[in-house]
Amino acid sequence: MDGRDLLILDGDCGLCHRLANFVDRRIVDRRTLAFRASDSEDAQLVITKLPASLREADTVYLIRNGKTYIRSSAAIRCLKYMRLHWRVIYPLVWIIPLPLRDFAYGIVAKYRHMIFRRPEICTFRID
Repeated sequence: MDGRDLLILDGDCGLCHRLANFVDRRIVDRRTLAFRASDSEDAQLVITKLPASLREADTVYLIRNGKTYIRSSAAIRCLKYMRLHWRVIYPLVWIIPLPLRDFAYGIVAKYRHMIFRRPEICTFRID
């Protein structure tokens, strides 16, 4: 990548598209975060370089300052890129214990295709 942090999302998921669009419209500096669909060439190159336990996670990935976050940790850290009134929420949700956050994340991930319509094409901002 070009030095920006990277958010890798499922390109075939309506919820992931909504998350990408939500963050993109509220991001403070667009030069800090890039979005990629997990099946894109760029994302696959990054994922193949991750440790096996992370490669096989099949989830949302956030590579921030060289460190990889997955599942709820990645989703919550997206708040750090957004305007102040969104960033103040970060510590409030971060204090929820990781097992509880990931449990809730797992339920949402399991049913996301039933709740959110799949996009016809992947429209993540790629620049």
